[in-house]
Amino acid sequence: MRPTQLITILEQEFISTRAGHHTPVMLWGPPGVGKSDMVREVAENHRAPVIDIRLSQMEPSDLRGIPFRVNGSVEWAIPSILPNRERHGPEGILFLDEITSAPPTVSAAAYQLILDRRLGEYQVPQGWAIFAAGNRQGDRGVTYSMPAPLANRFSHFEVETNLDDWVAWAYRNSIDERIIAFLRFRPELLFDFDPAHNPIAFPSPRSWEFAHRALQKFDNHPQLLQGALQACVGPAAGIELNAFINSLDKMPDLDAIIAGEDLPVPKEIDLQYAIAAALVGRAIRAHDAGDGSLTHGRILDYARQFPQREMGVMLVSDMHRAIGEAIFTVPQFSDWAQAVSDVMLYES
Repeated sequence: MRPTQLITILEQEFISTRAGHHTPVMLWGPPGVGKSDMVREVAENHRAPVIDIRLSQMEPSDLRGIPFRVNGSVEWAIPSILPNRERHGPEGILFLDEITSAPPTVSAAAYQLILDRRLGEYQVPQGWAIFAAGNRQGDRGVTYSMPAPLANRFSHFEVETNLDDWVAWAYRNSIDERIIAFLRFRPELLFDFDPAHNPIAFPSPRSWEFAHRALQKFDNHPQLLQGALQACVGPAAGIELNAFINSLDKMPDLDAIIAGEDLPVPKEIDLQYAIAAALVGRAIRAHDAGDGSLTHGRILDYARQFPQREMGVMLVSDMHRAIGEAIFTVPQFSDWAQAVSDVMLYES
């Protein structure tokens, strides 16, 4: 399932705790596809805390607590990591990460916590949602087969990578537009993991964020940049990204496009992707500054010039995802929509 769909599901599951309809959710997927990021995004949207428990690093007593004697009886000291209404607040997310990497004795200790929302005398506060995540057995991670009793305590969803969803996230999080353009140009490299070869560095949504950081650190050190990119996304993808970045010297003047000058669209497809990504970035910055109408109009004018109209549709679609319905109020939007109406109808 696409990340945007899963975030909506997690949102609804979080809200449903208030009415008592919450079902614990298990997210399955290979490493680096953003499972934990989705959980954190839901928490941030609601300004709620996340208690991230890495079950692979725990012993059964870390969850169950430690017994101690009181007046001839045994009571249990409740671990402070578990949600507590007074300490952590009335609402939040208990996130059981790496659950498929936990030894069976630890996952068994979580059975009651997940289904009954309790461990002995401890009770999970009503406003707290329970989410979990883990890798599949074929993903070359340290994984155990999930026991049927534990699996039956979750609703299960598999995380798929989706370029449009990642691009929308990347613009929201100010990821370098050159990386966005490169992945529009080479979409199959958003996630390229072959567990049979057990790579050390490989392209994934997580490692492309690392590549963004590498660009910020080594952009002024061209002799180091390629190696830094390869260290993040693997040898082949790192070389391709570095070559793509080096080719951008031929890009037209973006300031001139925003100023309304009549500049031709480059013939090279890679440069067209780069221009589209850069113009979406300009659109976002203009929108955030509160004076976007003129800039957005000039970008829409330029979008009509792409020889392949699908490229202009991609540019405007990314703008719409980034700035929302404000794009519909720009006078040039209706002209652009009319010019590509047959493409849009065909795609729908």
